[in-house]
Amino acid sequence: MTGPAQPRTIVFVAHTGQVSGAEKVMLDLIDVALDRGHAVRVVSPDGPLPTRLPPGVDHVTIPPLGLSGERGMARLAGAGRLLGAWVRAGRILRRVSRQPDTSTIVNSLFALPAARVARPSGRISWLVHDTLSSGRQRAVIRIGSPVIRRAVAVSEATAAPLLELGLPVVVAHNGVTWPVPALSTELHDPRVVGILALLTPWKGHAVLLDAVADVPGVELEFAGGSFPGDAEHVAALHDRAERPDLAGRVRFLGHTDLRSALERWDVVVSASVTPEAGPLSVLEAMSYGKPVIGTDHGGTTEFLRNGAGILVPPSDPDALASAITRILGDDDLRHALTSEARRRIADGHDKSVTLPRMLDELLSS
Repeated sequence: MTGPAQPRTIVFVAHTGQVSGAEKVMLDLIDVALDRGHAVRVVSPDGPLPTRLPPGVDHVTIPPLGLSGERGMARLAGAGRLLGAWVRAGRILRRVSRQPDTSTIVNSLFALPAARVARPSGRISWLVHDTLSSGRQRAVIRIGSPVIRRAVAVSEATAAPLLELGLPVVVAHNGVTWPVPALSTELHDPRVVGILALLTPWKGHAVLLDAVADVPGVELEFAGGSFPGDAEHVAALHDRAERPDLAGRVRFLGHTDLRSALERWDVVVSASVTPEAGPLSVLEAMSYGKPVIGTDHGGTTEFLRNGAGILVPPSDPDALASAITRILGDDDLRHALTSEARRRIADGHDKSVTLPRMLDELLSS
């Protein structure tokens, strides 16, 4: 890694106009880039993301570049539309990424093919927020890999499969605001379990519903919005929550303030059924001193192993129910987990340190 780059134009490319963990990291990086005197342009679909850009940041609109929960024949039709969207987006990106002294940072896997079409003239880096777990992901990487000069992964687990594919990869971990005051670990009455995640199938909300159904007297809160293509899945979650074993114990909060949610929760769960790269929701809960249960794969394992949280197998409601019961029933365990979690945030996930390093890696020659 070299020191901070000379001022230039940085083009950030996102596949979605929604804002979840990957887009939050990008917005933070934009702030760092502006503080260093770089000019910034963001190429993304319309949505909440453009409305959150700082003053002075250009926004260039492209079509959405992802499959948003379609099933069956609709998914096949969506794949056809996606190919066309990649081409259109690539042509738009070409116009803004071939200017002198311009670096392009691709913020998401599904934007890589558009970058392949654009073939930016300057440096191009990929900020990797996806831990490979499917053939579809690998196929997208094969399309985009010829233009990837450097991949910057947010966890060791995310870097490993890319190294196996022969890509040039370095690791720059995600971070969160630090220091922050620890929230109380005194239990609420009734006890409340919370999850902060988009209501999309791979986040594991259905598994968590089945788990809490086996923990009597405990309430459950879902914080997070959803994509339009996941409407059928969201409806199924509501139906499950209304069954007799959960009726009256589940609340869907939608988008909500993080800290106010954490103040109400006794345990925070990350239930993803496929590996996450470096979930910010886990780091944020750790920073505020809330005990975390996470599925044992991807960046979640790196964050919570060795006493910073409880790890359970993915898609295992019985193991998840057991972990919830264990944490709620053991004061000493809760205090030990949260103490180690906060120490780990202080040592390696303070974003005032991690974000500048991440940008340096992305711009490194």
